[in-house]
Amino acid sequence: MKHHVNAPYRMGLSSGFTLVELLVSIAIITTITGLSLSAVHRIRGLSDRSKCHNNLRQIGLAFHDSHITNGFFPPGVASNLNNHRMPFASWCVFLLPFLDQSMLWNQAKDAFQADPDFQHIPPHVGQKLVVPVFVCPSDARIRHSQIVAEERFERAFTSYLGVIGLNSSLKDGVLYIDSQTSIKDITDGTSSTIMVGERPPSADLILGWWYAGWGQDRTGEGDMLLGTRTYNSGSNGLGCSSGPYKYMPGKIDNQCDAFHFWSLHEGGATFLFCDGSVRHVSYAADLMLLIASTRAGAEPVSFSD
Repeated sequence: MKHHVNAPYRMGLSSGFTLVELLVSIAIITTITGLSLSAVHRIRGLSDRSKCHNNLRQIGLAFHDSHITNGFFPPGVASNLNNHRMPFASWCVFLLPFLDQSMLWNQAKDAFQADPDFQHIPPHVGQKLVVPVFVCPSDARIRHSQIVAEERFERAFTSYLGVIGLNSSLKDGVLYIDSQTSIKDITDGTSSTIMVGERPPSADLILGWWYAGWGQDRTGEGDMLLGTRTYNSGSNGLGCSSGPYKYMPGKIDNQCDAFHFWSLHEGGATFLFCDGSVRHVSYAADLMLLIASTRAGAEPVSFSD
Protein backbone atom coordinates (compact mmCIF):
# COMPACT_ATOMS: atom_id res chain seq x y z
CA MET A 1 0.00 0.00 0.00
CA LYS A 2 1.39 3.38 -1.10
CA HIS A 3 1.45 6.29 1.25
CA HIS A 4 1.04 9.88 -0.11
CA VAL A 5 3.55 12.37 1.22
CA ASN A 6 2.27 15.95 1.49
CA ALA A 7 4.34 18.56 -0.39
CA PRO A 8 5.99 21.18 1.82
CA TYR A 9 3.92 24.36 2.38
CA ARG A 10 5.52 27.26 0.56
CA MET A 11 4.35 30.63 1.93
CA GLY A 12 3.77 33.45 -0.55
CA LEU A 13 5.10 31.68 -3.65
CA SER A 14 1.96 30.05 -4.99
CA SER A 15 -0.45 33.04 -4.76
CA GLY A 16 -0.69 36.75 -3.78
CA PHE A 17 2.12 39.35 -3.72
CA THR A 18 5.32 39.49 -1.85
CA LEU A 19 6.07 42.68 0.08
CA VAL A 20 8.61 43.72 -2.55
CA GLU A 21 6.12 43.20 -5.37
CA LEU A 22 3.50 45.23 -3.48
CA LEU A 23 5.90 48.13 -2.93
CA VAL A 24 6.95 48.11 -6.59
CA SER A 25 3.29 48.14 -7.67
CA ILE A 26 2.52 51.10 -5.37
CA ALA A 27 5.52 53.00 -6.74
CA ILE A 28 4.40 52.40 -10.33
CA ILE A 29 0.82 53.49 -9.58
CA THR A 30 2.07 56.62 -7.79
CA THR A 31 4.29 57.54 -10.73
CA ILE A 32 1.50 57.03 -13.25
CA THR A 33 -0.91 59.06 -11.12
CA GLY A 34 1.61 61.89 -10.81
CA LEU A 35 2.20 61.94 -14.56
CA SER A 36 -1.54 61.91 -15.23
CA LEU A 37 -2.20 64.81 -12.85
CA SER A 38 0.66 66.76 -14.41
CA ALA A 39 -0.80 66.16 -17.88
CA VAL A 40 -4.27 67.20 -16.73
CA HIS A 41 -2.84 70.37 -15.15
CA ARG A 42 -0.97 71.21 -18.34
CA ILE A 43 -4.02 70.60 -20.54
CA ARG A 44 -6.15 72.75 -18.23
CA GLY A 45 -3.52 75.50 -18.36
CA LEU A 46 -3.44 75.43 -22.16
CA SER A 47 -7.24 75.52 -22.24
CA ASP A 48 -7.35 78.56 -19.93
CA ARG A 49 -4.71 80.30 -22.02
CA SER A 50 -6.77 79.62 -25.15
CA LYS A 51 -9.88 81.07 -23.48
CA CYS A 52 -7.90 84.17 -22.50
CA HIS A 53 -6.74 84.47 -26.08
CA ASN A 54 -10.34 84.30 -27.30
CA ASN A 55 -11.48 86.84 -24.69
CA LEU A 56 -8.91 89.35 -25.87
CA ARG A 57 -9.77 88.67 -29.50
CA GLN A 58 -13.41 89.57 -28.76
CA ILE A 59 -12.29 92.67 -26.88
CA GLY A 60 -10.12 93.65 -29.85
CA LEU A 61 -13.06 93.35 -32.26
CA ALA A 62 -15.14 95.50 -29.89
CA PHE A 63 -12.42 98.18 -29.82
CA HIS A 64 -12.38 98.35 -33.60
CA ASP A 65 -16.18 98.43 -33.85
CA SER A 66 -16.12 101.32 -31.38
CA HIS A 67 -13.48 103.07 -33.50
CA ILE A 68 -15.62 102.67 -36.63
CA THR A 69 -18.62 104.13 -34.79
CA ASN A 70 -16.90 107.03 -33.01
CA GLY A 71 -13.72 107.67 -35.00
CA PHE A 72 -11.47 106.86 -32.03
CA PHE A 73 -10.99 104.26 -29.30
CA PRO A 74 -12.89 104.81 -26.03
CA PRO A 75 -11.18 106.55 -23.11
CA GLY A 76 -9.13 104.34 -20.83
CA VAL A 77 -11.12 105.86 -17.98
CA ALA A 78 -13.35 108.92 -17.84
CA SER A 79 -12.39 111.77 -15.53
CA ASN A 80 -14.71 113.80 -13.35
CA LEU A 81 -13.77 116.97 -15.24
CA ASN A 82 -15.80 118.92 -17.79
CA ASN A 83 -19.05 117.53 -16.42
CA HIS A 84 -18.38 114.08 -17.82
CA ARG A 85 -21.59 112.06 -17.70
CA MET A 86 -19.87 108.88 -16.45
CA PRO A 87 -16.98 109.89 -14.15
CA PHE A 88 -14.39 107.15 -13.55
CA ALA A 89 -16.18 104.66 -15.84
CA SER A 90 -13.67 102.30 -17.44
CA TRP A 91 -13.03 101.40 -21.07
CA CYS A 92 -14.75 98.10 -20.28
CA VAL A 93 -18.03 99.96 -19.74
CA PHE A 94 -17.69 101.90 -23.00
CA LEU A 95 -17.16 98.63 -24.91
CA LEU A 96 -20.34 96.99 -23.57
CA PRO A 97 -22.56 97.87 -26.56
CA PHE A 98 -19.96 96.29 -28.86
CA LEU A 99 -19.80 93.08 -26.80
CA ASP A 100 -23.51 92.21 -27.04
CA GLN A 101 -24.07 93.78 -23.62
CA SER A 102 -26.46 96.58 -24.59
CA MET A 103 -28.75 95.93 -21.62
CA LEU A 104 -25.86 96.31 -19.17
CA TRP A 105 -24.66 99.41 -21.05
CA ASN A 106 -28.06 101.07 -20.78
CA GLN A 107 -28.21 100.12 -17.10
CA ALA A 108 -24.81 101.76 -16.53
CA LYS A 109 -25.83 104.95 -18.35
CA ASP A 110 -29.02 105.19 -16.31
CA ALA A 111 -27.11 104.59 -13.08
CA PHE A 112 -24.62 107.38 -13.80
CA GLN A 113 -27.43 109.73 -14.72
CA ALA A 114 -29.20 108.98 -11.45
CA ASP A 115 -26.02 109.19 -9.35
CA PRO A 116 -22.55 110.07 -10.72
CA ASP A 117 -20.81 108.37 -7.77
CA PHE A 118 -20.00 104.86 -9.00
CA GLN A 119 -19.47 103.65 -5.43
CA HIS A 120 -23.18 103.76 -4.64
CA ILE A 121 -24.98 100.43 -5.00
CA PRO A 122 -27.76 100.93 -6.00
CA PRO A 123 -28.02 102.41 -8.53
CA HIS A 124 -24.66 101.08 -9.79
CA VAL A 125 -25.60 97.41 -9.49
CA GLY A 126 -23.71 96.61 -12.68
CA GLN A 127 -20.35 96.69 -10.98
CA LYS A 128 -21.06 93.53 -9.03
CA LEU A 129 -22.01 91.61 -12.21
CA VAL A 130 -19.29 89.38 -13.66
CA VAL A 131 -18.80 89.87 -17.41
CA PRO A 132 -17.16 86.60 -18.60
CA VAL A 133 -15.22 88.17 -21.46
CA PHE A 134 -13.27 90.30 -18.96
CA VAL A 135 -12.28 87.35 -16.73
CA CYS A 136 -9.35 84.94 -17.12
CA PRO A 137 -10.60 81.43 -16.20
CA SER A 138 -7.31 80.66 -14.43
CA ASP A 139 -8.21 83.05 -11.59
CA ALA A 140 -10.75 81.27 -9.38
CA ARG A 141 -11.11 84.36 -7.17
CA ILE A 142 -12.98 86.38 -9.76
CA ARG A 143 -15.33 83.93 -11.43
CA HIS A 144 -17.90 85.38 -9.07
CA SER A 145 -18.18 88.83 -7.51
CA GLN A 146 -16.41 89.28 -4.18
CA ILE A 147 -17.02 91.26 -1.03
CA VAL A 148 -14.34 93.94 -0.85
CA ALA A 149 -13.40 94.09 2.83
CA GLU A 150 -12.58 97.82 3.01
CA GLU A 151 -15.70 98.87 1.12
CA ARG A 152 -18.13 96.25 2.48
CA PHE A 153 -19.88 95.63 -0.80
CA GLU A 154 -19.55 93.37 -3.83
CA ARG A 155 -17.32 94.06 -6.81
CA ALA A 156 -16.70 92.20 -10.05
CA PHE A 157 -13.28 92.30 -11.70
CA THR A 158 -11.28 92.32 -14.90
CA SER A 159 -8.15 90.33 -15.73
CA TYR A 160 -7.34 92.68 -18.62
CA LEU A 161 -5.98 96.22 -18.25
CA GLY A 162 -5.61 98.91 -20.86
CA VAL A 163 -2.06 99.96 -21.67
CA ILE A 164 -1.49 103.51 -20.45
CA GLY A 165 2.02 103.64 -21.97
CA LEU A 166 5.02 103.72 -19.66
CA ASN A 167 3.03 105.25 -16.79
CA SER A 168 0.15 107.62 -16.08
CA SER A 169 2.27 110.76 -15.99
CA LEU A 170 3.39 110.32 -19.61
CA LYS A 171 0.10 109.18 -21.23
CA ASP A 172 2.12 107.86 -24.17
CA GLY A 173 0.05 104.72 -24.72
CA VAL A 174 -3.31 104.16 -26.39
CA LEU A 175 -5.61 104.13 -23.34
CA TYR A 176 -5.38 106.68 -20.52
CA ILE A 177 -7.65 109.08 -18.65
CA ASP A 178 -9.97 110.86 -21.12
CA SER A 179 -8.01 109.46 -24.08
CA GLN A 180 -9.50 109.63 -27.59
CA THR A 181 -6.80 107.83 -29.51
CA SER A 182 -7.42 107.09 -33.17
CA ILE A 183 -5.55 104.67 -35.39
CA LYS A 184 -3.79 107.56 -37.17
CA ASP A 185 -2.30 108.55 -33.78
CA ILE A 186 -0.53 105.19 -33.50
CA THR A 187 2.43 106.06 -35.69
CA ASP A 188 4.52 103.15 -34.41
CA GLY A 189 2.09 100.84 -36.22
CA THR A 190 -0.95 99.00 -34.92
CA SER A 191 0.76 95.60 -35.18
CA SER A 192 3.64 96.83 -33.01
CA THR A 193 1.67 98.61 -30.28
CA ILE A 194 -0.09 96.92 -27.35
CA MET A 195 -3.54 98.02 -26.23
CA VAL A 196 -4.58 95.60 -23.48
CA GLY A 197 -2.67 93.09 -21.35
CA GLU A 198 -3.20 90.61 -18.54
CA ARG A 199 -2.82 91.37 -14.87
CA PRO A 200 -4.88 89.62 -12.16
CA PRO A 201 -6.62 91.89 -9.62
CA SER A 202 -4.54 92.91 -6.62
CA ALA A 203 -4.21 90.67 -3.57
CA ASP A 204 -6.52 92.92 -1.54
CA LEU A 205 -9.04 93.11 -4.43
CA ILE A 206 -8.97 96.91 -4.34
CA LEU A 207 -7.36 97.23 -7.78
CA GLY A 208 -8.90 95.58 -10.83
CA TRP A 209 -12.58 96.57 -10.87
CA TRP A 210 -14.02 96.31 -14.38
CA TYR A 211 -16.86 98.82 -14.07
CA ALA A 212 -15.26 101.94 -12.65
CA GLY A 213 -12.51 102.98 -10.26
CA TRP A 214 -10.01 105.59 -9.26
CA GLY A 215 -6.79 103.61 -9.39
CA GLN A 216 -3.70 105.49 -8.31
CA ASP A 217 -4.18 109.24 -7.97
CA ARG A 218 -7.55 109.04 -9.74
CA THR A 219 -5.93 108.23 -13.10
CA GLY A 220 -7.24 104.67 -13.32
CA GLU A 221 -3.67 103.34 -13.20
CA GLY A 222 -3.59 99.99 -11.45
CA ASP A 223 -7.37 99.59 -11.66
CA MET A 224 -8.36 99.25 -15.32
CA LEU A 225 -5.15 100.74 -16.74
CA LEU A 226 -1.46 99.93 -16.29
CA GLY A 227 1.90 100.99 -17.65
CA THR A 228 4.97 98.95 -18.49
CA ARG A 229 6.93 101.12 -16.04
CA THR A 230 4.30 101.96 -13.44
CA TYR A 231 5.34 103.54 -10.14
CA ASN A 232 3.72 102.77 -6.79
CA SER A 233 2.35 106.04 -5.43
CA GLY A 234 1.80 104.43 -2.02
CA SER A 235 -1.98 104.59 -1.79
CA ASN A 236 -2.48 100.94 -2.74
CA GLY A 237 0.96 99.47 -2.18
CA LEU A 238 2.06 100.03 1.38
CA GLY A 239 5.31 98.16 1.98
CA CYS A 240 6.01 97.82 -1.76
CA SER A 241 8.90 99.54 -3.51
CA SER A 242 8.22 102.75 -5.40
CA GLY A 243 9.30 101.15 -8.68
CA PRO A 244 9.23 101.47 -11.58
CA TYR A 245 8.01 97.91 -12.06
CA LYS A 246 9.02 95.65 -14.95
CA TYR A 247 7.22 92.83 -16.73
CA MET A 248 7.80 89.68 -14.67
CA PRO A 249 6.00 86.76 -13.00
CA GLY A 250 3.73 87.48 -10.04
CA LYS A 251 1.61 85.85 -7.33
CA ILE A 252 -2.02 86.50 -6.47
CA ASP A 253 -1.19 86.91 -2.76
CA ASN A 254 1.49 89.57 -3.38
CA GLN A 255 0.04 93.09 -3.39
CA CYS A 256 3.20 94.48 -5.02
CA ASP A 257 2.48 92.50 -8.20
CA ALA A 258 -0.44 94.83 -8.89
CA PHE A 259 2.01 97.30 -10.43
CA HIS A 260 3.12 95.26 -13.44
CA PHE A 261 1.64 93.06 -16.14
CA TRP A 262 1.70 89.30 -15.47
CA SER A 263 -0.63 86.32 -15.68
CA LEU A 264 -1.46 82.97 -14.16
CA HIS A 265 -0.31 81.27 -17.38
CA GLU A 266 3.08 79.67 -17.66
CA GLY A 267 5.98 81.73 -18.99
CA GLY A 268 4.26 85.02 -19.77
CA ALA A 269 0.97 86.81 -20.39
CA THR A 270 -1.41 87.44 -23.27
CA PHE A 271 -1.61 90.86 -24.95
CA LEU A 272 -3.97 92.48 -27.41
CA PHE A 273 -2.27 94.57 -30.09
CA CYS A 274 -3.87 97.57 -31.76
CA ASP A 275 -4.42 95.71 -35.04
CA GLY A 276 -6.61 93.19 -33.19
CA SER A 277 -4.00 90.45 -33.05
CA VAL A 278 -3.44 88.56 -29.78
CA ARG A 279 -0.08 87.15 -28.70
CA HIS A 280 1.40 85.38 -25.71
CA VAL A 281 4.47 87.40 -24.70
CA SER A 282 7.31 85.80 -22.75
CA TYR A 283 8.59 87.44 -19.57
CA ALA A 284 11.98 87.54 -21.27
CA ALA A 285 10.57 90.15 -23.69
CA ASP A 286 10.28 92.95 -21.10
CA LEU A 287 12.26 95.44 -23.19
CA MET A 288 10.21 94.74 -26.31
CA LEU A 289 7.01 95.10 -24.30
CA LEU A 290 8.19 98.46 -22.97
CA ILE A 291 8.84 99.69 -26.51
CA ALA A 292 5.48 98.34 -27.73
CA SER A 293 3.57 100.16 -24.99
CA THR A 294 4.05 103.59 -26.56
CA ARG A 295 2.02 104.69 -29.58
CA ALA A 296 4.52 107.09 -31.16
CA GLY A 297 8.03 106.33 -29.92
CA ALA A 298 9.49 105.47 -33.35
CA GLU A 299 11.37 102.49 -31.87
CA PRO A 300 11.73 99.21 -33.80
CA VAL A 301 9.93 96.28 -32.17
CA SER A 302 9.66 92.61 -33.07
CA PHE A 303 7.87 89.84 -31.23
CA SER A 304 7.96 86.09 -31.73
CA ASP A 305 4.98 84.09 -30.44
